[in-house]
Amino acid sequence: MIEKDTVFLLRECDAGVKMGVSSIDDILEYVDDTEFLKLLNTCKDEHESLKREIDGLLDKYHDEGKNPNPIAKGMSWFKTNMKLNMKESDTTIADLITDGCNMGVKSLNKYLNQYKAADEVSKDIAKRLINLEEKLAIDIRKFL
Repeated sequence: MIEKDTVFLLRECDAGVKMGVSSIDDILEYVDDTEFLKLLNTCKDEHESLKREIDGLLDKYHDEGKNPNPIAKGMSWFKTNMKLNMKESDTTIADLITDGCNMGVKSLNKYLNQYKAADEVSKDIAKRLINLEEKLAIDIRKFL
């Protein structure tokens, strides 16, 4: 059971990291404020670092990971483009990223509760990803 829950939790972290990086990539070109841009790039780098850790663990379990849900990814892309077309501003971007962070935190906490038998290393990765998302949402409040 431990190995099964570990792999499932790692897959969800993998999908979450990919979604986070993709969401940041989608909006970077629209950001005006250099401090905001730096916060987003730093967070993206931290996500990519976690991704490498996740990939190493998934390789150990001979698993290819998981991509974000295509419907969720498509809806996120659509919402981002609609809002940016209506009003392209750092405030709009901060709002979109905050929503994404909150959804990520909620999902990852759900998976931590669901896969209780996962090993401590995988739980730690999930918690670090949650902390990244929470920190970004707090750090960008001044741009709302």
